[in-house]
Amino acid sequence: MNTQQKNKEKGFTIIEVVLVLAIAGLIFLMVFIALPALQRGQRDTQRRDDVGRFISQLQQYATNNRGSIPQTQNQIDDFLVSYLRSDQGEFKDPATGSTYTVRVDNGGSLSLQDGQIQYAPGRTCNGEEIGGSASARQAAVRVKLEGAGYFCQNAQ
Repeated sequence: MNTQQKNKEKGFTIIEVVLVLAIAGLIFLMVFIALPALQRGQRDTQRRDDVGRFISQLQQYATNNRGSIPQTQNQIDDFLVSYLRSDQGEFKDPATGSTYTVRVDNGGSLSLQDGQIQYAPGRTCNGEEIGGSASARQAAVRVKLEGAGYFCQNAQ
């Protein structure tokens, strides 16, 4: 009998092993569920930062051009080359890695796709949307977020 009792005390029971594996599986599952949401949040933060950088460079452009800002697609394309892509590195969408496409929209009703930024001169943001009109020296800049909705910021 002593040998049987000693054999039972050695090692782990099958229930203990299964329990440890189940707990490890749950931990891995939680990590893999949370990781994509965390990455989406980081990419959305980068998009917000890119809009802020765009507006900062737009204000520098206005300073260099007697207060005027780009009004047409050709002017915004020249602005992008001169102010955002030259000495400050590429201006890229964090999800795709390709350069943002900036679309001029004077009506404020543009439907954005991933990797696009909406630029509306003479308009202002109304929450996530581009709303009312403003002076010719103001603009609204909007980008689509992965998490949900849009991020819109005014440039003055």
